Amino acid sequence: MVAVAYVSGCGVALDDSAVSTEGADLNPQPREALRDGGSLTTAITEVSPQWNTFHADGTAYTQLMWRWYNPTLAYFAPDGTYSFNRDYLTDVRKELVDGKTVVTYTINPKAHYNDGTPIDYRSFVNTWRASSGADPNYIVSSTDGYDQIASVTRGVDDRQAVVRFRGVWAWPDGLFNQLLHPKVNSAEVYNKGYLQNPHPEWGAGPYTIGGYDPNTGVVTFTRNPQWWGHRGKLDRRVFRQMEDQAAINAFRNGELDAIGVATKDSRAQVITMGGVDIRTAAAPQNNLLMVNLDTPILGDRRVREAVLRGVDRRTLARIRFTGLNYTEPLPGSLQMYPFQPGYEDNVSGVIDYDPNRARALLDEAGWRSTGDDEIRERGGARLTLTLPILSDAPAMQNLARAFQAILAKIGVEVTIDQRPASDFSQVVINKEFDLFLMGFSSSDPFGMAYLCQTWCEGSQLNRVGAGSPELDAEIARVAQIPDPRAQIAAGNAVERTAFGQYSDLPLFNGPAMYAVKEGLANYGAGQFYVGPVEDVGWQE
Repeated sequence: MVAVAYVSGCGVALDDSAVSTEGADLNPQPREALRDGGSLTTAITEVSPQWNTFHADGTAYTQLMWRWYNPTLAYFAPDGTYSFNRDYLTDVRKELVDGKTVVTYTINPKAHYNDGTPIDYRSFVNTWRASSGADPNYIVSSTDGYDQIASVTRGVDDRQAVVRFRGVWAWPDGLFNQLLHPKVNSAEVYNKGYLQNPHPEWGAGPYTIGGYDPNTGVVTFTRNPQWWGHRGKLDRRVFRQMEDQAAINAFRNGELDAIGVATKDSRAQVITMGGVDIRTAAAPQNNLLMVNLDTPILGDRRVREAVLRGVDRRTLARIRFTGLNYTEPLPGSLQMYPFQPGYEDNVSGVIDYDPNRARALLDEAGWRSTGDDEIRERGGARLTLTLPILSDAPAMQNLARAFQAILAKIGVEVTIDQRPASDFSQVVINKEFDLFLMGFSSSDPFGMAYLCQTWCEGSQLNRVGAGSPELDAEIARVAQIPDPRAQIAAGNAVERTAFGQYSDLPLFNGPAMYAVKEGLANYGAGQFYVGPVEDVGWQE
């Protein structure tokens, strides 16, 4: 699971055979139906300064870039079914040995990094060591699962890695889906080596970095002459950092080939265009309100609870989905989605919309209405909270204004801080907010495996200062449960406790919706889909 942005799954085939794309809208086509050549250009909110997808400062934008020029060992069907990438692995064997999970990865003898280093068991060892949390100097995005591994060793030869867990691990398919080059062998290199430096020589795959301008935010991927698998269908894959309205204008002018249009205004601007498909699927993403516990006002649990109980989520969802012909139940989890088995609504009964209770809590905390505008005060200071907005899209502006009006009803003043989209990492990492609208995007279907990533003290997605040693211990206990269904059930109970900190409130999930030029194949709205980037291209 990664912070913000919604990564569209690309691809249709696991190897030479078609896979099910039920639940996705990708225009799946076999490679033989695609022409060689052409380019695909899309907008991106931010080219993140941190190119290391394993790092805590990595975002969904980082991961999107990473998959285009680094080893991707796992593919996922739209429903989340796992399959290994045969360009990197010839076999993945999972078994129980003496009551402990053991996974054996047999590596394709052709696999190598662009600098000539073989991809072998050493990459698995390095990925584990960096991600395990054993060395606190590594600023890790998530240790979930890697911290359950007892050893990673050489198998029958260098091209086999044997991963032995300390016990039974319920989610082995969520690990080693990407690899770290063995030269990323220190915390210094791990933390700083990828800052505004993608290191294409440490990558591998059908594409590599053809150009990167950190000033303009333009990244170009071109075919990789070192690649041993199917040749990429595209000559170039281009990302351009752009604000929302500029991106819509660029798409309408033919400068972009696809764009997200999951809002009323953006969809309306493209729906009448000729030669355009609108591709839609359920989205494994969470949009949530985060409350910064380090803000003095919000350090008071009563104020946080009041703010979240004062949020009318149904009204916000109605505003968000106006014009999309789309409805959904209010989300109740940051780990699971309503279309997944085992999902439960863990928000209801913990953070219910209750403006009267919210007002009573603020009274109790000493914040009282005194002025004509009913904004509360205490000690001569107004109850004012800052909400940065990193988009110029009308839908986002409407949501911000709705937040102001909704929270004003309980006496809380919300000040909108309009920022450029490229400030995302700065705002999140430096905690330059009181309230913040964040997006979490799931990179695989194993949501409960990342309970710690979301809720543990100091973890990557817990940017607001929530958590406690007691909650961390409960999360660790859940991680030890070997049966996936039992772990999900126990995790739901822990998540209800976590929501009781009043730090995060899921607002809506929403659809993935893309406007795509006709003829673009194996690209669009894919739910959990991850597939071969070399099969993205244009039909003959």
